[in-house]
Amino acid sequence: MQDKKYDVDIDRLTFEMTKKLKFYLSKLVELNGSDLHVKSGSNIRGRINGRIVPLSKEIITHEDSLMLAKELLRSRFQDLVEAKNLDFTFKLNDNYRFRVNVFFQVDGISAVFRTIPTSLPTLETLELPDVLHSFCAIPRGLILVTGPTGSGKTTTLAAMINSINQEASKHIITIEDPVEFVYKDDKSIINQRAVGQDAISFADSLRAALREDPDVILVGEMRDLETIETAMHAAETGHLVLSTLHTVDAKETIGRILGMFPGSEQNRIKMSLSSTLQGVVSQRLVRTIDGKRTAAVEILVKNARIENLILEGRDAEITDAIKEGKDVYKCQTFDQSLLSLYAAGKISEEEALQNATSRNDLAMDIDYYDADVAHRKRKQNEADTIVDKDIIGLKK
Repeated sequence: MQDKKYDVDIDRLTFEMTKKLKFYLSKLVELNGSDLHVKSGSNIRGRINGRIVPLSKEIITHEDSLMLAKELLRSRFQDLVEAKNLDFTFKLNDNYRFRVNVFFQVDGISAVFRTIPTSLPTLETLELPDVLHSFCAIPRGLILVTGPTGSGKTTTLAAMINSINQEASKHIITIEDPVEFVYKDDKSIINQRAVGQDAISFADSLRAALREDPDVILVGEMRDLETIETAMHAAETGHLVLSTLHTVDAKETIGRILGMFPGSEQNRIKMSLSSTLQGVVSQRLVRTIDGKRTAAVEILVKNARIENLILEGRDAEITDAIKEGKDVYKCQTFDQSLLSLYAAGKISEEEALQNATSRNDLAMDIDYYDADVAHRKRKQNEADTIVDKDIIGLKK
């Protein structure tokens, strides 16, 4: 028999908890926060510039969290009871929406609200490398955006879709869970499908997309072998496929994909991946000197050397290939990106070293950079001194 506390009488809901939620979401936006945490048995907290900070002293009771979930979900509340967690979006106002995951935990119900600005990001405002514009112009193949949860993968993909929409006449299909950024047709036509609401699964909707005359397909996440294989097939048959993986860098991304297939399939998959993979964008958010965050970005750009390394299963050498191809192919490793951020005065040396792939190698590069800057400054000072002496001599 179902527990009566899980019954929802919509006519009796007061939406007082929703009003309280909107107050804290507005506060989160005001503080430029990324996530709001509402937990039964605790106070409301927000993630501000990467750190969890309290936004209230009030404790959310078991009954409060249950009521909030009922108010937000209404007739879908039973779906939460059955699945124990649920994804959806919540609109605060015309400028801000939130991706929400509500779930049961030992003290009751919790929810996390991820900020989704209504205004679409651009590659310029995100200060992403120019080579991403080239990725957006590729007619076919596979481009992956990777990184840990909360590293900005969805935002980067949104900026790429926004760029394609503004620059090219394409049919773009997005398959997401849930839909976050909402696009308006510009030069392109964009159909957005939410898994669970408009589609059964990533793999099923990806297969269907191939019959819907697409030019570009965005797959929110390649979660399983079937989705990966279907995405690679779509890339092989003349479509540009954009997707994400929870991997830390380009080398691990390639290793993860190959590792998901059995040994008997390895040769076929290496051939397929080496021909379809056009680029990998891996991100890490790092703290800036002014207390904000910015993305350190590793970029893999397909070239003959990368293709051969994938074919021959030598993915351990991929990082070196990226590093050595910086000037010619506009690719870069994380450590090269961190060095650039340090040289631009955006991050501290310690922040760069804490996020480095190879701390010792980056430390040597920073020392070399600092020594070169000091040398150039001494030379400039010497030149200025000579000019000053010449000016004094002319006056005499």
